[in-house]
Amino acid sequence: MRVLLPDLPEFRALTEVGERSVPGCDLAYYSDGHVPDGEASGVVLWFASSDTRDRLLATPGVRWVLTLTAGIDHVRNLIPPGVQLFNANRLHERAVAVHALAGMLTAARGFHRFRDAQARHDWAPPKTLSESGLISLDRTRVVLWGFGHIGRNLEELLRPFDVFLNGISSATTDSERDEFLSTADFVVLLLPSTPDTRGIVNADIIGRMKRGAWLVNVGRGNLIVRDDLIAALRSGHLSGAVLDVTDPEPLPQDDPLWAEENVIITPHIASTTTDLVYRGASLTRDFLIDLQQGHEPEGLVESWRKY
Repeated sequence: MRVLLPDLPEFRALTEVGERSVPGCDLAYYSDGHVPDGEASGVVLWFASSDTRDRLLATPGVRWVLTLTAGIDHVRNLIPPGVQLFNANRLHERAVAVHALAGMLTAARGFHRFRDAQARHDWAPPKTLSESGLISLDRTRVVLWGFGHIGRNLEELLRPFDVFLNGISSATTDSERDEFLSTADFVVLLLPSTPDTRGIVNADIIGRMKRGAWLVNVGRGNLIVRDDLIAALRSGHLSGAVLDVTDPEPLPQDDPLWAEENVIITPHIASTTTDLVYRGASLTRDFLIDLQQGHEPEGLVESWRKY
């Protein structure tokens, strides 16, 4: 089985003798501007420019593609007919859940406001408790919209705070959804981008949320209608937003979201950790061994063609 992999030291280690090796696989390595000649059974897609990605997907003989991302937007419409597509949710789910929790804690404790004050060299504690706006997460109400792998990890991380947690899934009725939103202190978006989810958080949905709630988005930027979010922030209906994803990305320098005091923006790095590439190579090794042993690896995306 010949497989094309990113040309990175962690992936090169898979050809070496030792516990990280994948015996029986012919591993070839690509980089931007270089795609090995010849046929291959599969492609592990990561850190590739759009041109390199297109050349990889055109490799003769490819039967499967593993994208080491959770989302599949970048390949959804490019996979040739008959080729299986796998994603790597489990590579990212824990880090994304930790990032979401970190954003919630930052919002609850007002760290963003104190960071702004620090930049002004301003020691400005609240004058009274009622002015502070600072809360703990304990016994707050949290809604996870998109209750999959990341949601279950986040649920575990929230357990010590004894939160009241509800999950919204495709099986949730509109009335149940509205009831959950109307009482939530934090609404966390964990949805993928599909025709059904783009713009799902609009003025109508925001209006159904509890006044003073925070919106946390670690899903995809186009889940939210940006102008409706800004209007809700400026009116005070929402207390703030934690955004790891925006639409577009990168966010233009003149975008009004930058100037919103209670918006915390990170540049789509929720899943980024110092050991991410090592973990990606380890997941790839497990994936290839499953294939060699006749098992279907995790991550088969069965519904992607309907999009």
